[in-house]
Formats: sequence, C-alpha cells, structure tokens
Amino acid sequence: MTEYVNKISIKSWAEADRPREKLLLKGKQSLTDAELIAILMGSGNRELSAVGLAQIVLQSTNHNLNELGKNTVADLEKFKGIGQAKAISIIAALELGRRRQLSDIREKPQIRSSQDAYREMAPMIQDLPHEEFWVLLLNRANRIISREKISSGGVSGTMVDAKLIFNRSLMKKASSVMLFHNHPSGGLTPSQADISLTRKLKEAGKFLDTQVLDHLIISERGYYSFADEGKL
Repeated sequence: MTEYVNKISIKSWAEADRPREKLLLKGKQSLTDAELIAILMGSGNRELSAVGLAQIVLQSTNHNLNELGKNTVADLEKFKGIGQAKAISIIAALELGRRRQLSDIREKPQIRSSQDAYREMAPMIQDLPHEEFWVLLLNRANRIISREKISSGGVSGTMVDAKLIFNRSLMKKASSVMLFHNHPSGGLTPSQADISLTRKLKEAGKFLDTQVLDHLIISERGYYSFADEGKL
C-alpha cells in the first residue's frame, strides 16, 4: 500500500521540503504535481497533510492531469478535506492552464506535419466533454496567424458554418487553414458527416483561394488526419 504523509503538519517539515518554500528556493519546476495542488488547497484533513491529500486526488485519475481537469466541484468534494473553496481553486487553476494555450501567438510556430498541428490544438480540445470545431489560420510559410473557435456543440456533434470559417480567414489574410474537431467518445474514425463537411470546406477554400491543408479529429487516444490518410 502506498504510504502518504499523514498526521504530520507541513509546517513541521524541513523548510526546503515545504511546497511554498520549495518553490521559492528551488523554482516552480522542482515541485511535483501533488505539491502544486497542495499549494492550491492550503491544507489537508485530520489524517493527511495537503500533499498527502493531493496525492490521493491524483491517484484517483491515475496521475493524469487531463482527467483531473474533467472533475466537477462535486467530484472533488467527495474527497475528505476538500470543500467547495478548495475544489474551485483546483478547477480554476487547471482551466487557467488550459486557457494559457490560447494566449496570443507571438512566435508564430510553423506547421510542418499533422503531428505539429496536433500538438498545437490537443491541449484545448482533447479532453472536452462536448464537441468543438476550431481552425488554425496560416500564412504562406505555414506559420500560425491565429487559432479560431468556430462552434461548440453537444456530445455527438456541433454545427459548422463555412461562411464563418472563411470570413475569419479572409479578415486575417490567411493563405491556408487547418480544421480540427474533437470526439468526446474517444473514437477517431470520421463519420460520414465529417467526411462530407471536409469535402465541402475544401471546395469552398478552392473558390476563395484559401487551401484547406488538413482536418484533424482529436481525442484522448490521439488523432486522425484526413491528409495523412489520403482522404483530403
């Protein structure tokens, strides 16, 4: 059985081992996931320190932060010692980390492959409980101009307006676009609707001199690339 730090207050630890002090002395990179979550919680319960409680929370998701990000306030309140305030702090921090990926792109990463595209978009949509449709707008060098969310729907689908996609691409003078949507079910096989939409958008792009380079379906299992599979 895994041993957790219990019945011993963090305040009694050596200063360098306390999460807050460790961050100050050694930097944020030196902290474990459990220690970072412990800082958010501030305290544990009668049996466990904040770090010990954080370890149990992480163990419940097999130490997968993407899975932890799916938890609701009610889910986290099931752990003894986590009330509404602590649960909200954890959820807010994980959501802030997700939104960080949406910050303005200054370096304009270059997309050379479907793997590059997947890395850019997976953090935003791979673990969502509903479908969203996004596009990457690219310049002539295949460098990212911006990420654009086109629509958000339910578990089984979302509506996509071609006019909205190409209006944004024209406004930002994009030379090409890449399409993305997620499958909350985890499956990566394109539906007939996915195939039809891809063809429709590719044809619309030709008319507007805006090439559709690829369409990626993303889930926790990875991704499916229409271009890689010769379906574009």
